[in-house]
Amino acid sequence: MRLRGSSLSAWVAAVAAIAACAVMSAGILAGCAGDTAGPKTQQEAPGAPPEKKAAGEEKAPAAGAAQLPGPPDAEGWQALFDGKTLAGWKVTDFGGQGPVGIVGGEIVAKMGQGDMTGVTWAGGAIPRIDYELSVQAKKTDGSDFFCGLTFPYKDTCASFIVGGWGGTLCGISSLDGFDASENETTKFMEFKTGEWYTVRVRVTAAKIEAWIDDDKMVDVEIGDRKVSVRWEVESSQPLGLAAWRTGAAWRDIRIRKISE
Repeated sequence: MRLRGSSLSAWVAAVAAIAACAVMSAGILAGCAGDTAGPKTQQEAPGAPPEKKAAGEEKAPAAGAAQLPGPPDAEGWQALFDGKTLAGWKVTDFGGQGPVGIVGGEIVAKMGQGDMTGVTWAGGAIPRIDYELSVQAKKTDGSDFFCGLTFPYKDTCASFIVGGWGGTLCGISSLDGFDASENETTKFMEFKTGEWYTVRVRVTAAKIEAWIDDDKMVDVEIGDRKVSVRWEVESSQPLGLAAWRTGAAWRDIRIRKISE
């Protein structure tokens, strides 16, 4: 079909208008994409706090590079809990865990639908050898362990169980694959609901020691023995507190470096 002069001019104008609209639309779309993905992020970034990495994304610290949180006191203890928030901690994903919150300067863990409830340290590198760790713990209800204190030992971890297996058993899980009810660290102690107990572990290359208040409960030479945790508390590594079908509260969580 041949177009006459006026028709041809109209057709050219229409094509030009369509092209202009296409260019404008492309610009608008590009601008929208920039608002959601580029410029907005760049503008907000300087004033926004850096996004915290998930615990599993943290790079392993170099040997000797552990930086303890907070200034040490006169005896070298450094606080791991500020008494106000869960800063540096995360609720452990055991599956079916109960609610965890801060009440009156305490970390309060209530029973859930699953077996365990607790918190795991996510605040950065901590010592893995030659240190002491202390926490005050109490049972609020239930009849099993109210303090499963998981702690580092070199490149692995172990747990000091307080009040397990019916409410009285204490010991280290695990040594050579045997848990606190099956190895030589097994001890028994009565615990009162609502009463605070100071739980402390001392970890060196040579041995693991543990106390409840002034009573020494564990003094075991390690040597070439295998140190590990039970599979149920793997999520508590490298440092965690947990309770088994029991309500618990924890406070005054501290750590300090020592010389062997």
